[in-house]
Amino acid sequence: MKQINDEDKQLFRSTVDANAPIDKDSIRKNNALKKPAFTAYSYIVDANLEGSEIVSYSKNGVSTKVIKKMKQGNLDTMPVLDLHGQTVVEACESLSTFMYHHQFDSFIQIIHGKGYHSENGMSILKTQVVNFLSQHPQVLAFNSCPDKDGGTGAVFVLLKQN
Repeated sequence: MKQINDEDKQLFRSTVDANAPIDKDSIRKNNALKKPAFTAYSYIVDANLEGSEIVSYSKNGVSTKVIKKMKQGNLDTMPVLDLHGQTVVEACESLSTFMYHHQFDSFIQIIHGKGYHSENGMSILKTQVVNFLSQHPQVLAFNSCPDKDGGTGAVFVLLKQN
């Protein structure tokens, strides 16, 4: 039987001591509060948004200050989902899963691209993302990102916190 040397013992102890115990009550509570993934969305057939078109949406009561922060990109880091290369169906499934996992975040960013390879300069994926977000019950607002964050090929999304 091989003996454990002092260096290995020290490495083990420093790793164990550096990690905080898991708060199982908090995990159970958050999972109990989670709403089911949104699946009541519809698919679009034809694109009606150009890749360079700015998109903006907000429900009544959303602060103009928050909308301004979104438009300027003055937000902290947030989860990001990149939908490049996905079909409309795949993008909706990805959006549903991503938003389910990040429903306790205030802001998320969705990168949909500008649809440069789409017919007539109309972006099918961008149109679908806007359609999906407009239907989602947790979405309070969304806005095209400033150029430094993806411009009209991405949106910042404000989520309702329960």
